Amino acid sequence: MEKTTFIFDTSFWVSVSAIAGLLILSGFFSGSETALTAASRGKLRAKADKGSRGAQRALNITEDSERLIGSVLLGNNLVNILATSMTTALLARLFGESAVALSTIVMTILVLIFAEVLPKTYAITNAESAASLVSRPIQIFTFLFGPFVVAVRRVVRAILWLFGVKTDPDTNILAVREEIAGALKIGHSEGLVEKEDRDRILGALDLSERTVDEIMLHRSDIEMINAEDDPMNILDQCLESKHTRLPVFLDNKENIIGVLHAKDLARTIYRIISSHNKPDNALKKFDVSRVSKEPYFVPNTTQLDDQMRQFLRLHSHFALVVDEYGSLQGLITLEDILEEIVGEITDEFDEAEDSTVARSLDGHFIIEGGMTIRDFNRATECHLPDEEANTVAGLVIHESQMIPTVGQVFSFHGFRFEVTERDGNRITELKMQPLKNTHLNQFET
Repeated sequence: MEKTTFIFDTSFWVSVSAIAGLLILSGFFSGSETALTAASRGKLRAKADKGSRGAQRALNITEDSERLIGSVLLGNNLVNILATSMTTALLARLFGESAVALSTIVMTILVLIFAEVLPKTYAITNAESAASLVSRPIQIFTFLFGPFVVAVRRVVRAILWLFGVKTDPDTNILAVREEIAGALKIGHSEGLVEKEDRDRILGALDLSERTVDEIMLHRSDIEMINAEDDPMNILDQCLESKHTRLPVFLDNKENIIGVLHAKDLARTIYRIISSHNKPDNALKKFDVSRVSKEPYFVPNTTQLDDQMRQFLRLHSHFALVVDEYGSLQGLITLEDILEEIVGEITDEFDEAEDSTVARSLDGHFIIEGGMTIRDFNRATECHLPDEEANTVAGLVIHESQMIPTVGQVFSFHGFRFEVTERDGNRITELKMQPLKNTHLNQFET
């Protein structure tokens, strides 16, 4: 009779209503956390630019993700613990000693369905809209409980510090670059993004992580002009060259005194021939250094994005690369950097070349030794590491700890490498075959 009376008691329905309200609050906090962390900042920015105040608030809130998550978790835990306590007390009046077990079962089911799965499913499905909707109350809650969250954050960092874990307060949960790169790779695997589009965007993102020495033309392959050569021989060399700009050296190739543009040379020689009665005598006095421009040197550690900005700022397309001792290492052009984004650029003066990656019928790759690992990975969808070497030949030398001879075979990183051609100490051609057992990392002779 007492239990029946209690059911119809006002306090019973007040408790039930309070528990229901707490479950709703728990669902609100759970859904808010999911919506604000899953929402795309790019889409929120687009909505904010169109005048959405909710999207702008959501952007402001997510700037400090650690404070946001701390505040939301605080509210979620408070309402869950309070709801569980009230449910236990309520069931204790009805069922006595078995109330704890019943409360655990009942609250687990209710919290799982109505406070976790349901709101989070909705939040994931409508992340940006939900984030904009909950931004105002979450902003107020974060402001009110911010000091407490800051104190908790300091305690947590102190505990982590005791265990040797360092935290960076300025580090975002997800870096923008990694987020974009991951989205592109997933989109490509699902057929939503074309390989060429993926490679172009990833190439642009990688410019900040690559240096000029990775893509420069090595000094052994640089075509140069000797300042002491006969002017007509210099003119013939410029006309026969496929390059419009050539470095000029004096005495030795390390002593670069200028960069000669073919148009400047042709214009000057034409002026001399047309304005002198005896052009032969005038040409003998011709000094190519007066026509060439001052050389532009850059360190080999310069990042590609920085170098591209320098090219655009200086209205230049050509730079000579030197090491820390000032020794010439190679040259780089604006076109070289752009090719890392858009792929190979050819014009009517470029010689038609076959692909640097050729695959035979039996699955072998025939590649040039000087091919960069990034280009190989991009062309073949493979994943050779590029931390220790820039080129495939460099990777073979690094892994083998020797300069291989023609015919030597090595197995590592899931591939069988065979040296097929060598010029001096340079590996010029390699044969590569994917291994079935990718765990192999051994050398064969």
